[in-house]
Amino acid sequence: MNLQRFLVEKFKQAVAKIGAPAETQLPLSRSTRPEFGHYQFNGAMALSKAMKLPPREIAQLIIDALELSTEVEKLEIAGPGFINIHLSPAWLSEQLAQANADPRLGITPDAPQTVVVDYSAPNLAKEMHVGHLRSTIIGDAVTKTLEFMGAKVVRQNHMGDWGTQFGMLITHLNDKLAQSGAAETALSDLEDFYRAAKVRFDNEEGFADRARENVVKLQSGDPECLALWETFVAISIKHSEEVYHKLNVSLTRADIMGESAYNKDLAAVVAELKASGIAVESQGAQVVFLQELADKEGNPAVYIIQKSGGGYLYATTDLAAIRYRNKVLGADRTLIFTDARQALHFKQTELVARKAGFIEPTQTYQHCPFGMMLGADGKPFKTRSGGTVKLAELLDEALERAQTLINKRDSDLTEPERNDIAHKVGIGAVKYADLSKNRTTDYIFNWDSMLSFEGNTAPYLQYAFTRVQSIFRKATDFTIPAGTKIELVEPQEQLLGIKLLQYIEAINQVTQDATPHVLCTYLYELASLFMSFYEACPILKEGITDEVKASRLMLANMTGSSLKLGLDLLGIETMEKM
Repeated sequence: MNLQRFLVEKFKQAVAKIGAPAETQLPLSRSTRPEFGHYQFNGAMALSKAMKLPPREIAQLIIDALELSTEVEKLEIAGPGFINIHLSPAWLSEQLAQANADPRLGITPDAPQTVVVDYSAPNLAKEMHVGHLRSTIIGDAVTKTLEFMGAKVVRQNHMGDWGTQFGMLITHLNDKLAQSGAAETALSDLEDFYRAAKVRFDNEEGFADRARENVVKLQSGDPECLALWETFVAISIKHSEEVYHKLNVSLTRADIMGESAYNKDLAAVVAELKASGIAVESQGAQVVFLQELADKEGNPAVYIIQKSGGGYLYATTDLAAIRYRNKVLGADRTLIFTDARQALHFKQTELVARKAGFIEPTQTYQHCPFGMMLGADGKPFKTRSGGTVKLAELLDEALERAQTLINKRDSDLTEPERNDIAHKVGIGAVKYADLSKNRTTDYIFNWDSMLSFEGNTAPYLQYAFTRVQSIFRKATDFTIPAGTKIELVEPQEQLLGIKLLQYIEAINQVTQDATPHVLCTYLYELASLFMSFYEACPILKEGITDEVKASRLMLANMTGSSLKLGLDLLGIETMEKM
């Protein structure tokens, strides 16, 4: 049951009955304070002008036309014409009982559609760094949520595995292999390898010429250069896979569709754009002039798809990727997760792709930009020496810090249990600290706040889940009778109950807007309400009737299941005890 959707439909029917215009907006939202009910309808004021009646009078007409009886306890008009909706605890109890009996917690899947999600996409010339964290984990959380809601998701890891830099890298690799013979040894640290190759390119006589020659050979399919390139790419992918495993994200080697995968299609893309008159020659290059993005003087934006020397660009590859995803994979919707600095590029790319018919009017194309991870100084997160922070090293530090934290806490846990908890807490803390922020904003990376067991953090939610599990370990001798009703008598029971039924609203927003922070906020609010319920409403205390005990255990069970599901969708692991 989607409470909001149910109520919107009821208000839609009522507004039509009173003769309101067909295009009337239906602004119905969750109430911000308990005294205002559970939901609030704010549409009467907007209708006042169209219907030439006072807002409060319109509000009363809507209430009179509403077909709601057992579902509501009361409807009241507040202020200039707000309608406060107080749902019936008895009706809410029925909805909760149905949801608790459903493995999906009463959440119905959406109509199936094919969704292509392009995320992570590291540059294989280097090791993954902190700049790859956001795309990887935000994209993965949205992907898992889409799959839960019934979408056929095609993951596309658009790895940077092609370009002029690979001429330099395979030349350096070839020289290293001649010396030691082991590619894995030479490429054990990709950052060091890249730096050494760059130093040689800039300073060593003859090296740059050899590198440029190898670029030409590589692009023309020279077997020896291709073999070196394949060796380099395979080892670099292995580095990325180790990070994915540690991060608990769902990307696999089968999801890789690197830039090189589109090489054979680039000439055809350019030819098609030229043939349709979309691309024209300008100073020897093939360009698309975008009048839609003209500057103040009226000069159109210039989108280059082929350089004057014949070389292709990221733009060409992105257009080929769009065509493949829509025409071959049959995408109904495409989501691309990159940092916000690429927003203009993807806006231009979508415009060109739509002109070319690579995106049909029925297909959606969403660039999902994200802000930057910043250090305490408010600048991009760096090492103390000003270098790039390797993602693998950041995660190793998270594990060390979590291990120290767990070891300080008194418990009867075994060492393997402590190690397992430290792993889940450390990785979960880094991921949640990022996922809980609105993806469009920058955020400051802070170890202390993310590893805290208080506030909106992964350790707090993981602890809340273990609290629920501990209740059921203590209640092993009690069986909840079949047909038990969930009674919402105490205020804390009602607040927890309504929050449990609002789960689908948070999930829908994640799938619609690609915003995992909405799910994080929901889970934090749910955990906080459960803690208040746990304190105010004894579950296993002596003197509690079996009916009340069973009802509260059902609320606790649904809370645990909701926390587990939400953390799973975010890619954060839970544990039975902490």
